[in-house]
Amino acid sequence: MRGASKESLARAQEVLAGVTVTEELGTELFSVAKLLDGSGALRRALTDPARPQAARTGLVQQLFGGKISAQAQEILTAAVAGRWVSGRDLGNALEQLSVEADVAHADSGRKLDEVEDELFRLDRVVSAERALSEKLSDRSIPVKLRQQLIHGLLQGKADGVTVRLVERAVDGRGRSFAASMRAYQVAAAARRNASIATVRVATDLSEADRTRLSEALGRQYGRDIQLNVIVDPNVVGGVRVDIGDEVIDGTIAARLDEAQRRIAG
Repeated sequence: MRGASKESLARAQEVLAGVTVTEELGTELFSVAKLLDGSGALRRALTDPARPQAARTGLVQQLFGGKISAQAQEILTAAVAGRWVSGRDLGNALEQLSVEADVAHADSGRKLDEVEDELFRLDRVVSAERALSEKLSDRSIPVKLRQQLIHGLLQGKADGVTVRLVERAVDGRGRSFAASMRAYQVAAAARRNASIATVRVATDLSEADRTRLSEALGRQYGRDIQLNVIVDPNVVGGVRVDIGDEVIDGTIAARLDEAQRRIAG
């Protein structure tokens, strides 16, 4: 998000930080985002800068009063009171707030590490299983059926927050399952003021090696680093680390490629 939308999201996040996060709050906020997706008239009514703020927030009370929790209504009112560059930015903000609410709920129950790990592992499983990935991304299959598929895979094997987030990723709101899962992992890391580093190695790292690498990256970037380690047989020695848009490639294959480029040059 940019400009006024970014500022409006930040104010809504401040409100989220001040409310008691319930198990249902994330689902409520996401449901409102979906409602906005299906109604251009409602999006315009809630985001039109030409309408007085009191009219926009009054419409929230009229439409949602008594139908969503007091916490969800407080956050929605704060969001609608802001200014949005695009009408769709409001829905995107509510989705982000829904994820942050679920992550906060996991954190309050001391299950944030568990949820992060489950999201990462499922993401890797889906990426490796082409048939499963295609089914989850097939827009010709109703969302409810795709959500039932993922729910069947996770039932009894994952925390409730993980299940809700993954079902939301299946819905996607126009975004791919993989992109949604990545965004949710980033949100979980941000809850602990950490960044996610995807580490590719030929053989798994020991706990001591993971700790040393995480601490070294933390010193380099000035913040906590959460490692997601992927064992990749295509890595020939060394380690490849992806943090956001940055890549630290210390693999033997990368060094050979560089040497070949120098020779060719």
